[in-house]
This record gives sequence, C-alpha cells and structure tokens, in this order.
Amino acid sequence: MSKNKRSRGRFIVFEGIDGAGTTTQLARLVDWLRDRGMLAQGTHQPSDGPIGSLIRQILRGRLVTAAPTGKVGTVDPAAVALLFAADRLDHLNNEIVPLLEQGWHVVCDRYVVSSLAYQSLETDLRFVRQINEKALTPDLTIFLKVRPEVAMARIESSRAGRESFEKLAIQKKVAAAYEDILGGYRGGRVVTIDGEQAVSGVTQAVRNAAEELLA
Repeated sequence: MSKNKRSRGRFIVFEGIDGAGTTTQLARLVDWLRDRGMLAQGTHQPSDGPIGSLIRQILRGRLVTAAPTGKVGTVDPAAVALLFAADRLDHLNNEIVPLLEQGWHVVCDRYVVSSLAYQSLETDLRFVRQINEKALTPDLTIFLKVRPEVAMARIESSRAGRESFEKLAIQKKVAAAYEDILGGYRGGRVVTIDGEQAVSGVTQAVRNAAEELLA
C-alpha cells in the first residue's frame, strides 16, 4: 500500500423520529470533526439525487397518482419503500462510498433503520428488510431518543410545512417501531442518546460516541 494512500473513512448515521434533532446534531458533529483536522461530509436521505427529489415530492403531497377514472390517490406504500431503497443505493454509489474510499468521514441523516421504522407502518417489514439488503453497514448508528409529544412540539414551533409522517399519531407508531427494530438490530454498532436533554448535552454525548469510534 502506498504511504500516501488515505485510510478508509468512517460511516456514521443519525436516526430518530421527526423532530428528534438529527439535522442539528449532524451539522455539529461534522463541524467538530473538521475542527479536529479531519475530512468530513454531511449528507441525508432522501438524498439530493433524482430519486430522492422524487421521494420528497411524494412525502409533501406534491406528487400523486391518477386512476383511469380520474380519481387522485397516493403512491403505493410498497412503491415508496422501493424508491427509498433505490435512492439509498444510488446515494451510496455516487456519493457516500467514493468519499469513504478517499478517507472522508461521512455522516448521514437517516438511513436503513429509518426505512424499517417508517415504511413498515404500511408495508411488510420483511419486504423492507429484503430490498435494503445491499445497503452498506454503518460503522456507527446514533439514535436520538425523543418522546413523540416533545418532537411534535419542536416541529410545530419551527416548521411552516409538514410532510406526511409529521403527525402525532404516526410519530407514536414510528417511535414504537424504532424501539422494536433497534432492540434486535444487527447492522453495526448502535448508541442511543437522550435527545430531550439540553442541546449541548446531546452534542457532547454524540462527540463521545464518535471519539470512541475514531480512537
């Protein structure tokens, strides 16, 4: 191996229900890694690629289906799950894996566990697992645990628009699904952090988990 070749970067994923603080903590972690002289890139799923853009239109109700009768309906949940899996592979191949191979640490907001928790509400969990089997295993998954009521209060105070999953009844189901899935998850190391503590406390806990991984 060439002495100048960089070692592979680490792949870190943030998970949590809507309003858990994953976006805020991802930005803080990336800044912290960069301040320490490391190559770090933040990203998110759905991605900014063509499939990810399509998914966001569906989640925001801007893209619907039309039957021959002219009746407008929502996109089939299994089709949405397939789009998430397709976007994930496209995102891995075109952004995440190339950066990791160049020595960058990549931090992603939402990944496979998110699909398992959200898509399994309307689609068979085994099907969702199967279509995500080719996804790269993260080096570390950080789960920010927040009660649905707290998360929804955050959303209502900070966001003008809502996506289809951003309703209290749905978030309660998603939170329960996350707990069940992570209880038996075998997709790499998982660290659960209390996302209801002060933002600075969450940030420190995240840094501790990352520092342990990178040591």
